[in-house]
Amino acid sequence: MWWTRLKALIVKELLAVLRDPKGRTVLIGPPILQLLVFSYAATLEVKNVDLIVLNRDHGHWSQEIIQQIGGSPTFRSVTLAASPAEVRFALDTQRVLAAVEIGPTFSRDIEAGRPAEVQVILDGRRSNASQIVSGYVGRIVGAVAAETPAGKRAASDLIQVEARNWFNPNLTFQWFMVPNLVASIALLIGLIVTALSVARERELGTFDQLIVSPLRTHEILLGKLIPPMMIGLFHITIYILAAVFVFGVPLRGSLLLLYGSAIFYLAAVVGLGLFISALSMTQQQAILGAFLFMVPAMLLSGFATPIENMPSWLQPVTLINPLRYFLVIVKGVFLKDIPLAEVVRQTLPLCLIAIVTLSSAAWLFRRRLE
Repeated sequence: MWWTRLKALIVKELLAVLRDPKGRTVLIGPPILQLLVFSYAATLEVKNVDLIVLNRDHGHWSQEIIQQIGGSPTFRSVTLAASPAEVRFALDTQRVLAAVEIGPTFSRDIEAGRPAEVQVILDGRRSNASQIVSGYVGRIVGAVAAETPAGKRAASDLIQVEARNWFNPNLTFQWFMVPNLVASIALLIGLIVTALSVARERELGTFDQLIVSPLRTHEILLGKLIPPMMIGLFHITIYILAAVFVFGVPLRGSLLLLYGSAIFYLAAVVGLGLFISALSMTQQQAILGAFLFMVPAMLLSGFATPIENMPSWLQPVTLINPLRYFLVIVKGVFLKDIPLAEVVRQTLPLCLIAIVTLSSAAWLFRRRLE
């Protein structure tokens, strides 16, 4: 029976991965470690910032700004500079991320109702962090400006803007990062486990035995496909449990939709892994091929930067990236109860990628079996 043959191959594949103690450690230890490290350490928030202030005014309003900056939890230390040369040295040596310079007539201009400016000098070598710090300083200065006589007089004529953040009201970073990791670490594990599959057979000399076995091409393909998907679903389950019970990420959507789309996502990932494995002659080549795909896939998925911000000529390349679609599903299921229609819309490209990659892998297998 074909099912008996397929079951034997699935058991063989699982034993090949799990019976080696080092293999078990690689499958369990690094993913959990990555989940913890990325969730806590790989943050896009900017905290513990060192700042230097050159205050040439020494009036009431300049002191108020300095006190507000010093009281903000964003800034670790606020150093007072005596000269522009000291500011330049602090920025050149990266002792501080930004400098604030207040002019000599700052408080006088405020009391007289004249325009008063605060100059913020940023370290462009850390462009993303410096722009975020600029926003922090701008909000503090804006809050102080509202308390000045001119600010109070204009308050009745100003439009007040109140920001509200949907789906993540407190902007908790783990709510953004952990759902992303559910998809990205599953890609890492699924791709590597699958990419090593056929290459390992060739190095151990068991690929020839597989060729002369009663297994047909599609049965070999299924036997190579199912075990990595089982391992991938196991990891996704662990990440979901950790997201909900360890990191407190809300699960607002349907687990059924999440797991249904995860099957097609893992099929696409495993198809890519089998294609890489069929092309590779050694495990070293398979690992290099997996990383050659994985690094661009992470960068072009919308994980850290929106796809809409990428150059127009690069955006079509992201259409063949399965991580792009599954990230939308995972974050949608966790944070906003994504509807069925949107899940289907994001799952259809995953089906297409799985069909193309698995068909290509099957064609390569047939060539090798001939």
